Parts: sequence; structure tokens; C-alpha cells
Amino acid sequence: MTLTLKDVADLLNVNEETVDNWILDGKIPAFRIKGQPRFNRSDIEMWVMNQKGKPKTDVSSSEKTSSQGKSSLGGTQQFSLFRAIHKGNVYHDIPGSSKEEIIKTVTNEIASSLHLDGEVMSDLLLEREALQSTALGHGLAVPHARDFLLTPYHQDIVSIAFPKEPIDYNALDGQPIHTLIFLFASSDKRHLHLLSKVAHLASDPEAALLFKERADKEKILDFVREWESKIKKT
Repeated sequence: MTLTLKDVADLLNVNEETVDNWILDGKIPAFRIKGQPRFNRSDIEMWVMNQKGKPKTDVSSSEKTSSQGKSSLGGTQQFSLFRAIHKGNVYHDIPGSSKEEIIKTVTNEIASSLHLDGEVMSDLLLEREALQSTALGHGLAVPHARDFLLTPYHQDIVSIAFPKEPIDYNALDGQPIHTLIFLFASSDKRHLHLLSKVAHLASDPEAALLFKERADKEKILDFVREWESKIKKT
């Protein structure tokens, strides 16, 4: 999927000039067609995951503003992660000694609640892991499949799983994973938008502590709602 400058600006909640500057500075992968900047969806997905915690290209805390200086965000984007977690579930003490086992177990649970084929879903997640580990660092990973969308459901679902024991995940920081954040979106843009938020959340020290403590769903939702409200005001 090829994205335009406007597509990427809308997705990352910044203005087009900011994205243009990132291109000129070599901070974001892009190419040109007839002089116009274009972006490969897969490249942007990888870029989003690698931007966690980097203030100069913070893809979630940046806020696009109108000519009057007021936020143009809101609506479905403002509390999109909160709503997705609310529709999902939080699983504790998942048995398994590898990410393959954990992913298959949790995906079967998620698929059962949606009346979908768990084997197909887990295969797609593992295919994505084979391309590049979805570990975000700090003990967190975000299993997702860019080729699987919940389009018929018109909703996004984020489920969180805590393995019984931390597992090796080929994370760049070498840390074992204690929290897996499963992401299933209803469209490509919403997929990338939520991935951006999850990657940014992973760099928050308070969030990292919350996940390390294996908080329950209510506590996680309370935190994420407050966290997203602060992003809105940044």
C-alpha cells in the first residue's frame, strides 16, 4: 500500500510541513513519484515501531493544529487505544516457554470471542514475527499482522497478555518479554495509528511499571485513558 504526504500526516497527527521536513532530514523513509513524496506502508510501520521515545519524531505526542492553533484531533482518535483495550481482554499467567506458544494460546482465545479461525490468525502473527521481532523493548512486544483486518466488525481490538514467565523474544535490548500487546484493527490507517500509540506507550516509564506489575484490565484502562488525555493536550 502506497501512502501520500497527507495520508502520513493524518496518520501521525502532525502537519504536512513536519513530514516534509522529516523527509528532507532523512528521518522518515520515502520515495518520489513525479516529484511527489510517497511512502511504503510497510516502511512506515517499521518506522513507527522504531520511533518510541524519540522526542524529535514522536509520532504519538505530536498534535496537528489548525490555523487557529486549536487541535484538529479528537473523535475516533482521541481515546482510540482506550476503546480498543476496552473491547479486548487482559490475560494473566499464560503458559508457554516460547513466543510461538504464547501467541497461539492467546490468539485462540481472541479468535474464539470473535468467532474467527484462531489458527489462521496465529499463523499471520507468526509470519509477521518471522520478518522482524515486534518487541518494543522494556519487556513489551506488540504482536500484529498487517494483512489481517477486522473490517467486518468495524472495530479495533487490543488485548494484553502476561506470560506466566517472561519469554525470549529476540528483542534488540536483549530483555525477555513480560507483556504482549495484541493488536487487531479494522483498517490499515487505524492499524498504523494504534501501532504508533502502543509504541509510544511502551516508552512511558509509568506504563512499563504498570505492565511489569501485571495490572488488571480496570487499572490498565484507567491509566490509558489518562495517558491519552495528556497526549491530546501536548
